[in-house]
Amino acid sequence: MVDKILVIGSSGQIGTELVEELRKRYGNENVIASDIKEPQVIQHGPFEIVDILNKIQLADIISKYKIKEVYLLAALLSATAEKNPAFAWDLNMNSLFNVLNLAKEGIIKKIFWPSSIAVFGPTTPKINTPQYTIMEPSTVYGISKQTGERWCEYYHKRYGVDIRSVRYPGLIGYKSKPGGGTTDYAVDIFHQAILAKKYECFLSENTTLPMMYMSDAIDATIAIMKTEDSKIKIRSSYNISGISFSPKEIAEEINKLMPDFKISYLPDSRQQIANSWPQTIDDSYAKNDWGWSPKYNLFTITKIMLENLEQLLPKENKY
Repeated sequence: MVDKILVIGSSGQIGTELVEELRKRYGNENVIASDIKEPQVIQHGPFEIVDILNKIQLADIISKYKIKEVYLLAALLSATAEKNPAFAWDLNMNSLFNVLNLAKEGIIKKIFWPSSIAVFGPTTPKINTPQYTIMEPSTVYGISKQTGERWCEYYHKRYGVDIRSVRYPGLIGYKSKPGGGTTDYAVDIFHQAILAKKYECFLSENTTLPMMYMSDAIDATIAIMKTEDSKIKIRSSYNISGISFSPKEIAEEINKLMPDFKISYLPDSRQQIANSWPQTIDDSYAKNDWGWSPKYNLFTITKIMLENLEQLLPKENKY
């Protein structure tokens, strides 16, 4: 019998594709999607409106469907969180507590909660950033994720909660719009390449950041949840890595397929956030403990993004 799964924040960049893949693997009826408002895409399975900050509503949904696994994706991302720090802290932290406490009580048995490269800061080594290193984040998002890592570890050690986590780098996918993160230029650039054949980047041309194609991120997420409990050695969050590149490098890849594409640069407040983050990541613990390995490189990502967005974006808005 398959355990029922609840995905909280299912309409976001990660949730959209995670729900689709989980339903392929476990069946539509076994994966309950949820968000704070109605989804814009047609659901091929159960959907519930859930305010993750409402403990009673959350508990009711978990009881209704007899949920055993929760993927908690609801969060305010880096750039958006800086505009409303108090709400970002409330959402990012209390959502986690609500789920952790249900697991502590034995109501659910396994949790996935994503962390981020935002846990690192200006004092962190930027090249091949280690799993264990200096962590002095300079954003509300990063502070909440670092704090969340500590609470995850605590609940595992103190109460035996089975929680698993990865530190996502910037994520690139074509099935949802950019979600307000500093790395989201690497999604928007493809949209603008199709729509306008030009892009004004809010980061400088040589700002190198760790990135990952969404399919790799989804594979990592499901893989860590499927791994035997005894092999999960880190209960804060695992480093995972895909590729690293700059705006200039991604523009050069787009130019190979769209020679008339133009890029310009006008760095804004997000540049300071990007400057505090790593350039490359050491993910050897994830590789050794549960066999993590990415599949996509910059060329394949560029080709997939352009081909799919060409079909998906409204024809009347192009050029």
